Amino acid sequence: MTHDTPITLADIYAAQQTLRDQLILTPVLPELRLTRILGARVFLKAESLQRAGSFKIRGAYNKISRLSEEERKRGVIAASAGNHAQGVALAARIFGIPATIVMPEYAPLTKVVSTRDLGAEVILHGATFDDAGAFAREQQQARGLTFVHAFDDPLVIAGQGTIGLEIMATLPELTMLLVPIGGGGLISGIAIAVKALKPGVRIIGVQSAACAPVRASLAAGRVVTAASANTIADGIAVKRPAELTLRYIRELVDDVVEVSDDEIARGIAHCAQYARLVVEGAGAAGVAALLAGKVAVGANDVICAVLCGGNIDGNLLARVIEQVMVQQGRIIVLRLTVLDRPGQLAAVINHVAACGANIIDVIHRRAVWLAPLTRTGLELVLEVRDEAHGQAVMQRLEDAGYHVERVRLGEWPA
Repeated sequence: MTHDTPITLADIYAAQQTLRDQLILTPVLPELRLTRILGARVFLKAESLQRAGSFKIRGAYNKISRLSEEERKRGVIAASAGNHAQGVALAARIFGIPATIVMPEYAPLTKVVSTRDLGAEVILHGATFDDAGAFAREQQQARGLTFVHAFDDPLVIAGQGTIGLEIMATLPELTMLLVPIGGGGLISGIAIAVKALKPGVRIIGVQSAACAPVRASLAAGRVVTAASANTIADGIAVKRPAELTLRYIRELVDDVVEVSDDEIARGIAHCAQYARLVVEGAGAAGVAALLAGKVAVGANDVICAVLCGGNIDGNLLARVIEQVMVQQGRIIVLRLTVLDRPGQLAAVINHVAACGANIIDVIHRRAVWLAPLTRTGLELVLEVRDEAHGQAVMQRLEDAGYHVERVRLGEWPA
């Protein structure tokens, strides 16, 4: 297949045959909380449960399966922010061929370690996916390797499109599909399959607002490069789509929306809390768009969001959930002062305990520049049931004679 040959439904069915013994058939799960919130039936394609933690094994394996024996002997190289790295490494291991992966220097540690664990040589180079890609091309030429592109390759796109076949087989009544967009390979393949099987399905692409070149590229009629790629959704932090994928997006995708990092964080936390699924930022993009009201939803809609990956660093997941709990009013931070005498801290803690709030942290500040000489400052981090419960704790302290100030999210400089 060449870039000039249209990718067809037949190509995607061929990829499905190639992949039939290599994949987990990931479930399409009903999402009851979003269904209740939106008033439409919502489902999640849990590709976060796929081998190597994302959809990338599909395209990588389909590509490598078509290489000649000589090409396999020399080995493959790829550039990736993490998920494509693991997909190529796994596919190469299955075929018993060497793989080299160039990843950005700040790629999530969990993705670097996992790629190495799959047997690939990992080179860390550059600040972004695009920097890593340029260096990988240099290494390809110098070492005579075959480049496995993350999205600018018809065989890779056809492999990713097999997700569309699985969704339509499970959910033939589908009316709307939300798909994350990085370089555009995933949404291109899925759109080719779904539009061929059911042209009336609305396909919505979702990008991180912090790295969103697709809408600008569509408006300009050419590929436009995003200014930066600084987002928690590292899996879709691609500064420019390919001309190939942009063409399929223009032809087949009905709309492209953007979500902020705060909205993505809310999507990650939602999946963990209500769908019991660990999903990375890129994987949560579709859920984020639904929660943020970025997509018009009708009562008769049957919606599916593709959770494209689950490779999130544990520390980031913990921070995301904690920050979302702050936004939901389930964690509050209070500041007050008390007399600088024995027993004053205990009195405050007793008031908090009487309200049924849980103390996560207490910081006792006696520094003279923070409080008058006769008083000492307290900072309390509390876990409460909800916003109303937090307000009740604050009222109890106010009624007891304390002046309480609440620290709000966003009071640190960006």
